[in-house]
Amino acid sequence: MSKKVYEALQWASSFLKKANRDDNAGELLLRHITGMSRAQLFANMRECLSPPEVCRFEAAVHEHVKGTPVQYIIGSEEFYGREFIVNEEVLIPRPETEELVYETLKRIDKRELKVVDIGTGSGAIAITLKLEQPSLQVHASDIAQESLKVAEENARQLGAEIEFVQGDLLQPFRGQRFDVVISNPPYIPVSDMETMSEVVTEHEPHRALFAGEDGLDFYRRFMVELPEVIAPTAMVGFEIGAGQGEAVADLFKKAFVNVKVEVLNDINGKDRMVFAEIIQ
Repeated sequence: MSKKVYEALQWASSFLKKANRDDNAGELLLRHITGMSRAQLFANMRECLSPPEVCRFEAAVHEHVKGTPVQYIIGSEEFYGREFIVNEEVLIPRPETEELVYETLKRIDKRELKVVDIGTGSGAIAITLKLEQPSLQVHASDIAQESLKVAEENARQLGAEIEFVQGDLLQPFRGQRFDVVISNPPYIPVSDMETMSEVVTEHEPHRALFAGEDGLDFYRRFMVELPEVIAPTAMVGFEIGAGQGEAVADLFKKAFVNVKVEVLNDINGKDRMVFAEIIQ
């Protein structure tokens, strides 16, 4: 059975709303299946989809209704204007993390610096920094080999020269010195799992989401390990959970004598980033 484009979108929107899913997901899924851009899709609203396209589209919508994130169904997500491969081995890049990259680039200017991205996942942070500022020497790590495979493929497809290393937090870099350490670590308290959408909790990797009872476990570990890997003058940038700014800033101040800490809000007015300038 064939359907016109607008009929397929109307059906998807209604079906998704009834299931309490984002009704805009239908457009993203249909664009993926047809290979059309957004402009092409709207220009062809009265064109008929082929029966195989309708079948694939309806199956994809049903899959999303069951909880699979759209990004995992289509296999990609846009970040800083580029398409990144994603699957269930990596966290889906969020707009808040784009803000972390933007603020990092503002602070490093155009200097040639040695940078490391910890817990790289899809590689979105490391790759974007390298492509936006080619003079940077960028390294990245992740504890999971399967995540690194995704990051390495993204780097290959996007043409970014990154040195990827498998390992736990800063352990693989002991003995090296970095001018910039950047990370979007797990920061969600385990207790929050009960109130989160199953789209996140049942599909995205828990190792990239949760960090102990208060969500600060990884920041505490960073404070112990950072002195072993940062240059005499260094910058550290973290993404944080809303409401964690003061706590993470205090961790920096307790760990380092000469440190200047800045907590930044995201576009929604929530504290979302902490930057620290450290002199050892």
